[in-house]
Amino acid sequence: MSQGEVPGGPGGPGEPAAKVPATGRATRVSPRALSLFAAMPGLVGFIARPLALAFILFELLAAVAVVIFLMGPMAQGSAERLAGLMVLSAQTWSELPPGTRADFELELARTHWLSLREAGTRPSPPGWHGFYIHFLEQALAAKTGSEQHLRGELREGDWWWWATLPSGDGRIEVGFPAWLIGTHPLAAILFTLGGGLLLALVAALWLAHRLAAPLARMERATAVVGRGALPDTLPETGPRELATLAARFNLMARQVRELVAVRTTLMAGISHDLRTPLARMRLALALLAERPTPRLIERLDADIAEMDQLIGKVLDLARGLEAETWLDLDLGEMLAELAEANPGGRVRFTRPAAPLVRPVPPLALRRVMENLLTNALRYGQDQPVDLMLEASGGQVRIGFLDRGPGIPPERVEAMFQPFQRGEVSRSPLTGGAGLGLAIVRQLVETHGWQVQLLPRENGGLAAWLQLDPLPVATTLPTAWS
Repeated sequence: MSQGEVPGGPGGPGEPAAKVPATGRATRVSPRALSLFAAMPGLVGFIARPLALAFILFELLAAVAVVIFLMGPMAQGSAERLAGLMVLSAQTWSELPPGTRADFELELARTHWLSLREAGTRPSPPGWHGFYIHFLEQALAAKTGSEQHLRGELREGDWWWWATLPSGDGRIEVGFPAWLIGTHPLAAILFTLGGGLLLALVAALWLAHRLAAPLARMERATAVVGRGALPDTLPETGPRELATLAARFNLMARQVRELVAVRTTLMAGISHDLRTPLARMRLALALLAERPTPRLIERLDADIAEMDQLIGKVLDLARGLEAETWLDLDLGEMLAELAEANPGGRVRFTRPAAPLVRPVPPLALRRVMENLLTNALRYGQDQPVDLMLEASGGQVRIGFLDRGPGIPPERVEAMFQPFQRGEVSRSPLTGGAGLGLAIVRQLVETHGWQVQLLPRENGGLAAWLQLDPLPVATTLPTAWS
């Protein structure tokens, strides 16, 4: 059994052993876990169910609120007015002379759609007639002082409601057609709830799909990355969070693509640059077997040093993303140390009078500055290199200015790629390994800085390193040189 494996998987001895995460080893997802993931509900259903439930509850709450605070008071008010008209009609009819009652009934039917007739002997059975009829019965009972129950009856093809009301010394029936009310509260509630339920389901599915679609695309893209391929760029649209997530994923995909390209370039460049010293060493060893000389031994030592330097540069590039503790350091002091390490007037720098302290990762910043200074000294045609330290508006930038041939603008971006050199030959006597600016670019991007290679006035190249702005406002001198 290999190290990091546990006997028997989650399903027993017959299951594959689960991998225990260990340093430098990737964990595996067992087939059982994959089947569990496949059985889990999809994101659309996961989002749609609570959304639909929330919409349904909202519809119920809205329906209850409309019935209690809108339909109920309106129905009660209308029932009060109709009850008053019915009671008034019954009382007026009893007070009119018998000869005018027929005209009154015609006018009442024409203007108010009410009908009067003598009270029958059939009682009105109590029952549930809907909200409005119930409110009307209550209003009539309150106005007449006796319990009232309306009776339904089919009359000439229309449904009528009749109430037996006191009229003078007797009683009279007052009726009205059902269409006069014209309200169907129960049907309205059922229609509202049914339509709201349907709209809630459609809206929930639409919103869930709208939210899940970008994540589904990202899930497919991550699967492509997991297979070692490079996915297509995701659209950076939609809500802010999803657009930001897509942008970060695209950035990660570009970084993976660049890392793959850098790895390929590194392998090809290392194999190419190591062949030359290895061939010289093989020849020197063959000559040493016949006739040892101090010069051959020196040549072997120089080739070993060249190979060690190349391997060291590659390791520097590989370590570019390592985390480092940030410390408050005086940038002027760091630049002064760089200038003092190159005596003979090759580097000119005037230290500022006031300390310029910034939180920086010391090793990463020193490697960036050393690489930029080394390039300036190598291609500066034996002219002094000027170091600049400027602070303005809360931002700090460091300049490395030489008087060399410079770099054509169309070649600037290519110079940040591994094994690209301003001098076209591969001789270590005329140039480095071509990894200095690649290391600078990687460190700069890792720490959120910026680097620019610009033509210098009156000839030469100006390499500017711009650091992050200060988190708090501070009064600083404009520039030092």
